[in-house]
Amino acid sequence: MKIHLQDGYAIDGSEGAARELVSASVIHIQNLRKEYASVAGVVPVLHGLNMGVLPGEFVAIMGASGSGKSTLMNILGCLDIATSGSYFLNGRDVTVLDRDTLAHLRNDLIGFVFQGFNLLPRASLLDNVALPLVYSKVSREERVARANEMLRKVGLAKYRDSRPNQISGGQQQRVAIARALVNRPKLLLADEPTGNLDSQTGHEIMNLFKELNERDGITIVLITHEVDVAAYAHRLVRLADGHIVYDGSSHEGTMSKNLTEYSAAAHSTS
Repeated sequence: MKIHLQDGYAIDGSEGAARELVSASVIHIQNLRKEYASVAGVVPVLHGLNMGVLPGEFVAIMGASGSGKSTLMNILGCLDIATSGSYFLNGRDVTVLDRDTLAHLRNDLIGFVFQGFNLLPRASLLDNVALPLVYSKVSREERVARANEMLRKVGLAKYRDSRPNQISGGQQQRVAIARALVNRPKLLLADEPTGNLDSQTGHEIMNLFKELNERDGITIVLITHEVDVAAYAHRLVRLADGHIVYDGSSHEGTMSKNLTEYSAAAHSTS
């Protein structure tokens, strides 16, 4: 039976179910806060967020510029740490880990896809995809086999020996996705992955994400400010001024008639 989440807890509210969710979830954050120091004083960015993501979910986090979505992505990706609150990644409390342990955890459990493709221009597509496995000290034979497998999954096996400048922007993003998946992560984090692509190519990339989630059960959390991109996810989390103002069905949350309601809710939290 699938467990539904509300503010990171089982809807029935039982403490036992909540504890089980922490261990079962890929992501579980509770009362997460982030503040930055500035000349003018402390600037709060995230205000006590509660959220959980179960294995196999496809979640879009959406918000306008300044909503806190990039800050949240950096914390979820173990690239930054929260000021207070808890964050469990695959059942492990990352808030108590030192920098080196955090880096190893990030490499083992998370794959990243960014707006920029960040491919090595002089390396073949095969070597670009295999690069994370070098840091994991995987043998050359296994690196080649796994990189070939990932290129096949994203439909680029025949271009394995090509350089990035010999393929299109959409194909380069497919390579970046293959690279993010080659280490077999528990979580794929995508930050504005269609931002540098035209609309048609963007839809092709989103269909690939949807296929990877539904066919292979890959857990995906995607950051976007575009409604049509968020609609590909099964679940939508809306941020406004550092608060979660909606957490539910992406179909319901991206319907145009609801956008005004969520905007009003955002203003009521500030």
